[in-house]
Amino acid sequence: MSAGLNWDDLRFFLAVAEAGSLSAASSLLKVNTTTVLRRVASLEDALGARLFDRSRSGYRLTPRGERLLSQLAPVDQRLSALARDFVADDSEADAVVRVAAGDVLAARVLAPQLPVFREEHPELRLEIVADPNLTGPAPSAGAPAGSLKDIDVAIRFARPTQGNVIVRKVGDMAYGLYASQAYTAVRGAPAEPGRLEGHQVIGFGLSESPLAPVWWMSRAEQGASVIMRSNAVAVRAEAARQGLGLTALPCIVGDEDPLLMRVGDPEDVGALELWLVTHNDSAHVGRVRDAMDFVVNCAKTAKSQLSGSSAPINVATGANDDSRPASAAE
Repeated sequence: MSAGLNWDDLRFFLAVAEAGSLSAASSLLKVNTTTVLRRVASLEDALGARLFDRSRSGYRLTPRGERLLSQLAPVDQRLSALARDFVADDSEADAVVRVAAGDVLAARVLAPQLPVFREEHPELRLEIVADPNLTGPAPSAGAPAGSLKDIDVAIRFARPTQGNVIVRKVGDMAYGLYASQAYTAVRGAPAEPGRLEGHQVIGFGLSESPLAPVWWMSRAEQGASVIMRSNAVAVRAEAARQGLGLTALPCIVGDEDPLLMRVGDPEDVGALELWLVTHNDSAHVGRVRDAMDFVVNCAKTAKSQLSGSSAPINVATGANDDSRPASAAE
């Protein structure tokens, strides 16, 4: 064990514990991965203990790392709350509220309602942070929920079970299976959505958390030809438009794309739960409550598109045309 403990190294430890990987932690801290690795190694050397197990899927806390995290988490949360407590005493005029959401939710659910929010709250300015590290499932037990140190409100894809936070389920984001008409004209639609043998597939990234659509796709693609993978919805959607294969997309993306047709429904593919998360100690602040109400109302407004129950532009019906089926929901 080294003679001294650099307390700043603890900040790097917390970031890796929250993010689950060096690259994600470096993004949160705005430093390079080498710096993160060096600071974590310095802390491990100072404590004389291995804090993480390294694997291809990321960094997992060892038992001693879990113990350290459980001791640090309350202190970290309280220190973060101090800044928010001081800010809460300031005037609400021209205040900034930071809302974290994934790219799809930010663009398809929140952004369309911004004019309404602006009209109702001209004194507030929204900053929408589209960062999967802030919105995905909490990567380790005991980690501060959602990396919300500088975020007022976040939408997460799994219910946080740790941290001094308030959570509320605001909806579900359903996924379907999609392909271009050019692809189905050549290869047809799957006879059974869960069996994709003989088809080309555009899969999720291998590092994706095994939530419902990812788990379903990992099983359905067995025996299929996986052409490529991506953790970005926009990349998978564009690859499908180009006729490369079948892919799972949020219905709010796939149903509204005139170049794609649905060949597998949410009942098969699954959905991501949407949980609103905010700090317990700042939920009473007026601008934070306004942001929470905004997120809830946005989810309600887009409920049919999120659930996949709104009429899609193209649905596979056995005919290779772009007409809407007469039975489609209005």
